[in-house]
Amino acid sequence: MVNVGSLDRALRFIFGAALFAAAFLPPLAGWVAPLGAWKYALTAWGAVMLLTATFRVCPAYTLLGIRTCPAERR
Repeated sequence: MVNVGSLDRALRFIFGAALFAAAFLPPLAGWVAPLGAWKYALTAWGAVMLLTATFRVCPAYTLLGIRTCPAERR
C-alpha cells in the first residue's frame, strides 16, 4: 500500500518540517505572523506532509492512482 517513494518522502519531510516549524520558531514566526489565520493552514499542511512522509502513504496519490515508489516485485 506504500505509494510515496524515497525522493518524494525526503522532500515531504523537509518542506513539512519547515512549514510546521515556521509558526513556532521565532525567526520564521515573524515571516508567517502577517498571514493571520493562514499560518494555521500552513502548520496543518506541514503536519500532513510530515505524516505522509512518515507512513509513506498519500491519500491523494491513492485517489489519483499515482505511485512515486518502485513497483513491488513478487
